[in-house]
Amino acid sequence: LLLRAACYRETIFLTRKEIKMKPVIFKGSAAALVTPMNEDYSINYDEMRRLIEFHLESGTDALVVAGTTGESATLTDEEHLALIEFCVEKVRGRIPVIAGAGSNNTAHASYLSKEAQRRGADALLLVTPYYNKTSQKGLYLHFEACAKAVDLPIILYNVPTRTGMNILPETYLKLSRIDNIVAAKEASGNFSQMAKIASLCGDDLTIYSGNDDQITSALAIGAKGVISVLANLVPAQTHEMCQSYFDGNTSRSDTLQLKYLELIENLFSDVSPIPVKQALEFMGYHVGKCRLPLCEMDSAPAERLLGCLKRYGLAEKEECPVGTVTVSRPAYTLLWRKNH
Repeated sequence: LLLRAACYRETIFLTRKEIKMKPVIFKGSAAALVTPMNEDYSINYDEMRRLIEFHLESGTDALVVAGTTGESATLTDEEHLALIEFCVEKVRGRIPVIAGAGSNNTAHASYLSKEAQRRGADALLLVTPYYNKTSQKGLYLHFEACAKAVDLPIILYNVPTRTGMNILPETYLKLSRIDNIVAAKEASGNFSQMAKIASLCGDDLTIYSGNDDQITSALAIGAKGVISVLANLVPAQTHEMCQSYFDGNTSRSDTLQLKYLELIENLFSDVSPIPVKQALEFMGYHVGKCRLPLCEMDSAPAERLLGCLKRYGLAEKEECPVGTVTVSRPAYTLLWRKNH
């Protein structure tokens, strides 16, 4: 019996030593960056640099580059990868740079993933296949192939309203068993599904809210933060919304969530990222227009957006000029550091 007990203790010890915890890429607010454009629709790298510095000064916890908000659908591969490399160079390891690398073509997604890794991205964001769609088995095989192509940690992106695809909790469970699939951006809006994912996957899959109007609700069921459009405008406050929750001040977190609901609604009053780029223009950031097929907002919703920004103190003029607002940029301690 003593020998059996000793063997049992040794087995437990070895098992614990062999457990490999999956990394948490970031905790808090990741800004889904817009891609600034010049008048000729080329990428405005000077303004991209300005946006990056804004986020670094404001306490943003991670940056997502060349994602949906960054108009990845209308970027060439060369532009897409150059943006990733530019962002990596400017951030210099101060916070994680998460590269959008999704595609509805598995070979293309694998290619973008490998090239993003080569250019120094810290992690990848991979959306489900869209338009051609697939089955749950196809989803697993698609993401498995992408994961095998790289060593980087991967965030799965589930946004059924855009793709027509939903990753079911049971599929998440299977995917969470792949070593470098470590997180999910859940934008289904289905809290029952999100709770089941958290229950099934536990620490094998970090959950991030993909909806700005549901940040605190997602945190309440175990999410580690948000990948945010709102953070483009108020990065310090979006960070604080998450950090207050982590610090146990849930009342402050809820207060911020409710405070910014009107702004969030206006940011999705048209196809994203049309409103957020218009809002940044109103705030004095020269991010330009979206590439077609995304077009400018109609005048009435644009005026409503401007009125909303004024109420939040983010725009000052009666008309819609650019460059009229000084944005407050409080300093926060960054949660993440990377040695280079």
